[in-house]
Amino acid sequence: MKNEQGITLVELIIAVSVIGILVTVLAFSFQGWMGAYSAENQMKNIYVDLMNTRARAMQRNRIHFVSLSTTQYAIYEDTYDATVTANPDGDGILQTASDSRFLLKGLDQRYPITWSNFGDAQPQIQFSRKGVANAERVICSNTTADTDYNCIKIEETTISTGKLTTKIPGGGACNATNCVTK
Repeated sequence: MKNEQGITLVELIIAVSVIGILVTVLAFSFQGWMGAYSAENQMKNIYVDLMNTRARAMQRNRIHFVSLSTTQYAIYEDTYDATVTANPDGDGILQTASDSRFLLKGLDQRYPITWSNFGDAQPQIQFSRKGVANAERVICSNTTADTDYNCIKIEETTISTGKLTTKIPGGGACNATNCVTK
């Protein structure tokens, strides 16, 4: 009987095949994890910007606006009064050409957002000088990614993150009932 050392070509091919399969499976898992992370990160950034806007409205004693679209959102401070241009306290109406914009952020189009309770063509959230939102709003992530937070509920005195009970692509709606806060 010979003393055989080493591996055969068949054993080597099997080992390389198993490693290749594992790498492929892990790569797909990693992509899914990164997608969920990016979608959740976008919602958390919106949440932080909304909280900062509310605090800024109270700190500066001025009305602030958050203007939303499908590709970006902008935050304005009400500094322009059309009736009295010398009045630095504003008129309570968003005038994008005249009010001071202090933040403009683009949204990742791979993870679109949608919103509820906006009756106008250009969705807008207004925070009073006391930090009170003008109405209840819900902002939702319109993605199938499995995230811990995929909606933001904005009420008059609170802003909270939550999870949709049924995802939008799965037939859910972007509303306060579907967005369960923690």
